[in-house]
Amino acid sequence: MGKRGSRSQSQLLNTLTKKQKKHLRDFGEEHPFYDRVSRKEAKPQICQLSESSDSSDSESDSESEPQQVSGYHRLLATLKNVSEEEEEDEEEEEEEDSIVDDAEMNDEDGGSDVSVEEEMAAESTESPENVALSADPEGKEDGEEPPGTSQTSPEEFTDAKHESLFSLETNFLEEESGDNSSLKASQDPFLQHVNKELKEKAIQAVATNPKTTHELKWPILGQLFFSSKFQKLETFKPPKDIDLKSLHLQKPLESTWTKTNSQFLSGPQKSSSPFTPLQKELFLIMNSYRDLFYPERTALKNGEEIRHVYCLHVINHILKANAQVLGNNSRRRSQKFGVGDDDDFRDQGLTRPKVLIVVPFREAALRVVQLFISLLEGDSKKKIIVSNKKRFQGEYGSDPEERPPNLKRPEDYEAVFVGNIDDHFRIGVAILQRSIRLYAPFYSSDILIASPLGLRTIIGGEGEKKRDFDFLSSIELLIIDQADIYLMQNWEHVLHLMNHMNLLPLDSHGVDFSRVRMWSLNNWSKYYRQTLLFGALQDAQINSVFNKYCVNMQGQVAVRNVPMTGSISHVLVQLPHVFQRMEAENLASVIDARYTIKGIRNLIFYELPTYPHFYSEICNMLRATNRGEEATWTCTVLYSKYDAQRLAAVVGVERAAQMLQSNKNVHLFITGEK
Repeated sequence: MGKRGSRSQSQLLNTLTKKQKKHLRDFGEEHPFYDRVSRKEAKPQICQLSESSDSSDSESDSESEPQQVSGYHRLLATLKNVSEEEEEDEEEEEEEDSIVDDAEMNDEDGGSDVSVEEEMAAESTESPENVALSADPEGKEDGEEPPGTSQTSPEEFTDAKHESLFSLETNFLEEESGDNSSLKASQDPFLQHVNKELKEKAIQAVATNPKTTHELKWPILGQLFFSSKFQKLETFKPPKDIDLKSLHLQKPLESTWTKTNSQFLSGPQKSSSPFTPLQKELFLIMNSYRDLFYPERTALKNGEEIRHVYCLHVINHILKANAQVLGNNSRRRSQKFGVGDDDDFRDQGLTRPKVLIVVPFREAALRVVQLFISLLEGDSKKKIIVSNKKRFQGEYGSDPEERPPNLKRPEDYEAVFVGNIDDHFRIGVAILQRSIRLYAPFYSSDILIASPLGLRTIIGGEGEKKRDFDFLSSIELLIIDQADIYLMQNWEHVLHLMNHMNLLPLDSHGVDFSRVRMWSLNNWSKYYRQTLLFGALQDAQINSVFNKYCVNMQGQVAVRNVPMTGSISHVLVQLPHVFQRMEAENLASVIDARYTIKGIRNLIFYELPTYPHFYSEICNMLRATNRGEEATWTCTVLYSKYDAQRLAAVVGVERAAQMLQSNKNVHLFITGEK
C-alpha cells in the first residue's frame, strides 16, 4: 500500500505545472484557479457539529490526525521530499519550454549563467528579504525605498543577491584586464571631459552669456550648427579615414565592435572601415562629449544603425569610468595609510548611475541589452556572465503568436510597433569587467533603461510622500531615443524628467565623499552631462528641450537640414489645397482659433500633421466614385507662425518662407494636374 500510495502521489505531482507546484509549496494547497470543476452540480452536504466541538482536547486531535490528512497535504509532503536537483531540473525544463529563446539573448553561456539563474529563482522564493521592490513599502525600517517601490506591481523584481559581486567599492582591477593605457593617454576624450575644471566665474556667466553659433556642412549629416554658452566655441570636421585605435576604445570593444556592426558593413563602403559613413560622423560627435540632436532617425531607414553606435558609446563610457574606480581601489590598497592626496582618487558622482537611456517600448530596451552583451562578448569563446537573463527575456521579449494574423499595416507602423510595446518599464544594469547584472537596484546600477512613464511613476510629483529622483543626480550621459514617439504618448513626462535631472540628492546613499568629483559636489553635474537626442522630425517641442536643458560645457551640435520640396509633392490626386494663415499672439490662442471654422464638407487640417508624410497619405486616400467628382474636392489647412517647421516639411522651405512673410493669409496649391 505504501508503494502504491507514493506512486499515485508522484503521478499527481507530475501533472502539476511549475506555478501550481510553487503555490502548493508556499500555501499548502492548489490555487483555486486550477480547481477542477465538474459540470454536474454537486449536492450540498450537511455536517452536524457535536456539542463538545469547541472544547476538543489535544489527545483526540492527535489520535484522529492520521485519518484526517487531506490529499493536498500528502501531496505537499511528497513535494517537499523531492530532491533539490530534481526540482532544479524541472524548473529548468519548464523555463526552456515556456520562454521563446532569442538567437542572441538565449545562447547557452555554459554552466555559469544557468547556475546563476537557478540560484536566483531559489533565492527569490525562499528569501523574500532579497526582493527589494515589494508591494508593501512599510516593510523598510529605515524609511528608504528603492525606486518604484510605492507605485509598482508586486511582480517587479530587483536582483539583490549579487550586490557584492558588482560593487565598485569592494572590487579591484584584475591583472589580466589591467591594461589601462587608454585611460592614461592624455588624448583620451573621456579623461579630458571628466578632468576638465570649470571656474565659478564661467558658471555664473552662463546665465547671461549669449549663445554663440557656427554653421558647418558635413558630408553625411549635412548642415550642423555648433553652439555654446561658454566663451570658447570649438568646431571640427570629420576626417576621411578613421582608425579604431585613435578613438581610445576600452577593451574589448576594439575587437568586438566590428563583428557586432558587421550587418551594416556589407554595403558599398569599404570593408576595412568599422563604421558606416553615418555612424562615423555620429560617433565622432559623441566621442567629443558634445550634446547632439539628430532629427532624421527613422525606424525603417537608420534606426538600428544609430542604436548600435550609441550603445558603443555607452559601453565605452561605462568601462572607462568603472576601470578608473577599480584602478584607484587597487592604488589605495597598495599605498600606506595617510600617503597620497585624496583629490587624486576623486572618480565618482554622488550616486552610481551614470547613463540613462530613455526608450519608448520594452522591445527597444531588449535590443539595447542585446547589444551590450554582444559588445562585451564578441566572437570570444568565453561567454560573459549575464545574471537574470531568462527572466529578462521573458518580461521584455514577445510571442509572435500574440500578433493577430493577416493584419496589414504600413511599413513604418510595423517598424515602430514591433515586439513588446509595453510603455511602462524600468530596469537597472550593472557592468563589471566581463559580467552584466540585469535588474540591479537603481543605486547599484551603472545604466538605467526606462520609458518616460516608468520614470514618471518613480519621480512622482510635488506633495507626494513616496517619490525618489536621487538616482538622477549624477547622470553623465543621457540618451533620449525616438523622441517623436513621446509626442504621441505624453510629452509632459519628458519635461518632468528633464526638470529633475542632476539635482543634489536628498540622501547620501552611502557615498564616500572623498571619492566624489568636485564638480559634482558643487552641483555642476548638468554642465558635464552629455545629452544625445534622436528623433524622426524637427519639432518645436523637441527643439525646446534641446535648447533649454542641454548646457554641456563642451557645446551642442544640432543637425538642421531643411526640406526643399515637402510631402505635398507626393499627393497624386487632383486636389486644390487652401492654406489659411491665422494671426495669433501666442500658442494658446492658436489652439482656440483652430476650432472656429465650421461647415467644411471636405478634407480639412486643423493642424499640420507631426509627420509630414501623413499629409500626402491622407490626401491620397480620396477616391473618386463618379466622373467629375474630383472637381468638388477641397483640402484646407490652418497654420500659424508657430507651425513654421511643419509647414516647411509639407510645402518646402522656400514656399513656407513666402507664406509666412506674405501679406496674404490664403494660399492655393493644385496637385495632380496632368
